[in-house]
Amino acid sequence: MLKQGISTGSCAALAAKAAAQLLFNAEQVRETDIPLPDGSRLRWPLAAVRRTRNGAEAVVVKDAGDDPDVTHGTRIEVLIEQRDDGEVHFFAGEGVGTVTLPGLALEVGEAAINPVPRKMIESALREVTALGLNVTVSVPQGGELAKKTFNPKLGIRGGISILGTSGRVRPFSSDALRDSLKCALDICIASGTRAPVLVPGNLGFRAAHRYFSLTAQQVVEVSNEWGFMLEQTFGHPFEELLLIGHPGKLAKLANRQWQTHSAKSDSALDYVTGLAAELLERPIGPETTVEGLFMHALKPGERQLVAEALAEAINSAIHREFNPTWRSAVLLINLKGEILGGNGSLERWQ
Repeated sequence: MLKQGISTGSCAALAAKAAAQLLFNAEQVRETDIPLPDGSRLRWPLAAVRRTRNGAEAVVVKDAGDDPDVTHGTRIEVLIEQRDDGEVHFFAGEGVGTVTLPGLALEVGEAAINPVPRKMIESALREVTALGLNVTVSVPQGGELAKKTFNPKLGIRGGISILGTSGRVRPFSSDALRDSLKCALDICIASGTRAPVLVPGNLGFRAAHRYFSLTAQQVVEVSNEWGFMLEQTFGHPFEELLLIGHPGKLAKLANRQWQTHSAKSDSALDYVTGLAAELLERPIGPETTVEGLFMHALKPGERQLVAEALAEAINSAIHREFNPTWRSAVLLINLKGEILGGNGSLERWQ
């Protein structure tokens, strides 16, 4: 078993809560705990907790476990200061990026602290106080680390992003990951499921349960191992498969890239841009992300048209590559979990 780590979002939430415990309760904690999005809790040590002139700050050292994460060992620092309106506002300190282009889950000008980490930080703070707070997140090494990420290409300037959808980091190891994914599929089979739902991760998982009535075993996370997992379906009594995910990930399948990790596949942006331009008979973009293309470069009616064409291309590529015995459907969603469009009948899951 590979060692799991914690996300930068979890680090920031832990540091924020520890700072609040000092500021409001006069507690100089050595470790603290926070709620995670799945309802579990995470307890972690603090590297430092101290008062400042107008508030308090704390530091957590990022541990990525056995995942080759560029932020492993990085100090995540959070400063909190009281405000009068009862709200929590977020700011980018040293080494944390600022959004400069549309198309991400955050508005232009916002600190690159993603929505789930923001909710995690606020939830952690609300366990200590209901008062308004300014939250400034800093990563002293973030400016240099950002050069090793996609942030410069995404228009995020000045540092790294504070990320995480589950609060934990699952290590990327092909053999170990495939073993765990196959176990999830085995559980799905053992439950008697004949129409599983395959998703890349948390975004697709939440959308699956939001739009359909599904059992816990019916939804199987694939991570980036689409080729491996689709091959694993053969020899099992599946009748239909539904794929749910963001087009930035699933569009790679239309281009017959069955391992979708960013280090092992091309960006989907060029493919989706070309498909949209051909379909709409007009230039598209330029955009820096597939999300930006759908939400900013396309009108609402065009979004559905392009998403349906893309979903059909994904479905066709799967059947050409694997010639499966099961029928398949594809559903594409944006970063908010909203449906963009799909291909194939969804009746089996409704």
